[in-house]
Amino acid sequence: MKVLIIGSGGREHAVADAFGRAAETRQIYVSPGNAGIAQEYACVQLKGHQEIRDFCQKEEIDLVFIGPEQPICEGLSDYLRKQGIWVFAPSQKAARLESSKAFAKYIMSKYDVPTARYSLVKSLAEAEIKIQEYGLPVVLKADGLAAGKGVIIAENYEAAHQAAAELFATNAGATGILVEEYLKGWEVSLFAITDGNDYVTTLFAQDHKQLYDGDKGPNTGGMGAFAPVKSAEEYRMAIERDILKPVLKAMREEDCPYTGILYMGLMITESGAKVIEFNCRLGDPETQALLPLLKTDITEICKRVRDHKVAGMKLKWEAAVCVAVVLAAEGYPGQYLKGIELSNLQAKSQLFYAGVTSKNGKLESSGGRVLSLVAKGENISEARQKVYADLEKLAEPRLIYRKDIGLRENIL
Repeated sequence: MKVLIIGSGGREHAVADAFGRAAETRQIYVSPGNAGIAQEYACVQLKGHQEIRDFCQKEEIDLVFIGPEQPICEGLSDYLRKQGIWVFAPSQKAARLESSKAFAKYIMSKYDVPTARYSLVKSLAEAEIKIQEYGLPVVLKADGLAAGKGVIIAENYEAAHQAAAELFATNAGATGILVEEYLKGWEVSLFAITDGNDYVTTLFAQDHKQLYDGDKGPNTGGMGAFAPVKSAEEYRMAIERDILKPVLKAMREEDCPYTGILYMGLMITESGAKVIEFNCRLGDPETQALLPLLKTDITEICKRVRDHKVAGMKLKWEAAVCVAVVLAAEGYPGQYLKGIELSNLQAKSQLFYAGVTSKNGKLESSGGRVLSLVAKGENISEARQKVYADLEKLAEPRLIYRKDIGLRENIL
């Protein structure tokens, strides 16, 4: 099987690694990929839907796996399917669960899926009224895509006003912003693999979104993750019954059946699990912690979805804990440094590259999140010991990382 993976980050590197372990895989391409991924897999620069189609036809690509949300929300999966190309990703209409927070809330409201109370506001004046109504702390979200950074938890009214103004000033807030009640509890992520009717869920993973230790600082695209999350297991049955099944039913009834991977960002509260957000693809950095534990052949998973045979599929996982820690460039998630040379990467941990490029034959940083270091252990302590031992060797002050990935206490 020849596979083309769309994307350029650590998630796509982890996906390529999973396909690399699959028995049927003969060739893996990543587009656009990055200089780090290119050390293991062929990276190709393909601009636009037509170039991707032409490459697939010329190279006789068997499967296109789309990693990030942007191409899915721009209709790439629909376009390629019309060309007779096998794609693992939901349709553009189904992907509105991520591309429009308002659509996701509409679905949840109509089909009684537990989530936070919210209001969609179209002006700053309207936002001010709702902020007062919901009280503090209050959550503000861009309706559109915001690369994991369109959510602000405001602790005071001044911060809430500033956040609302900034969201309206961006394209992500052009169609409005959501003002939501603040949910108290702890967060966890769960992925569903679905053919539109039937599904199977993965291990739970836990992302660490804030920049600094102790969950302090601004929200980022994710500074690390670990899997599995044993404390979430007692909620699995209720999540599938009260959230996943109703949403899949809703999408069928709304004439946009959902196939592929559905990411559920959840808050575990005193009254049970509630949806924070849906994503139309694998999460980053949860994927880097999850896929190294996957023993089921990823090509088998893709075939089951394509053939509508997800029913009865059992996922197999390594009996271990995996910790992924993100190295980010100084200044991230704002204006970050570029050109940091990555010269000391002889790590025992697995490396999944994200924002890197090559200059004079050497890797250097080019993005905010630069790479993930990933290690497995029999328990969380062993996995953490391995990955942080390698991180300490890097000793590059311009690369920042959290030192507490996997230490969060999941208590209400």
